[in-house]
Amino acid sequence: MKTEPNKKRNISVYDWVITALFIALVMVFTMFINIRLPIAANGGLIHLGNVPLFVAAMNLGKRKAAIAGGVGMAMFDLIGGWTTWAPFTFVIVALMGWFSGLLLEKNHSLSRYIMAVGLALFLKVVGYYIAEWILYGNFLAPLTSIPGNLVQVISGGIIAYPVSIALYKVLPKK
Repeated sequence: MKTEPNKKRNISVYDWVITALFIALVMVFTMFINIRLPIAANGGLIHLGNVPLFVAAMNLGKRKAAIAGGVGMAMFDLIGGWTTWAPFTFVIVALMGWFSGLLLEKNHSLSRYIMAVGLALFLKVVGYYIAEWILYGNFLAPLTSIPGNLVQVISGGIIAYPVSIALYKVLPKK
């Protein structure tokens, strides 16, 4: 009887280090480059944590982008006093990283990048709308967070594209 070879993925030291670096970048960009909004039910926050998320999606792939985004922003929530949000953030932002990375795996064109940012935007708006609805028990309150989420993802996507292109030329290929 023939057995399947072990298909365990070998994870290199480079993979560990680059993923940890992007977790830190997401957390730092979220923590220190932000503006608190007084309009939303939860206070709201516009930050640039999506910049390293999109850079990771284009240059490192879906797995590393999902881990970097989900863990990095959830760590910000835990450290920054938004603890209740951490599980929601982990899932929402990990999905943003995964699907952005999936769309950009084999095609780094501007149109594909815009699709990836658009999908991430959709996931963020819908994900946080549902999270706020669950946390506040009110389906209208989450509407106030949508403008901040739009600004956050679109500005992050605009800033990240030229950085991603520049890094793509120098980073080792996946």
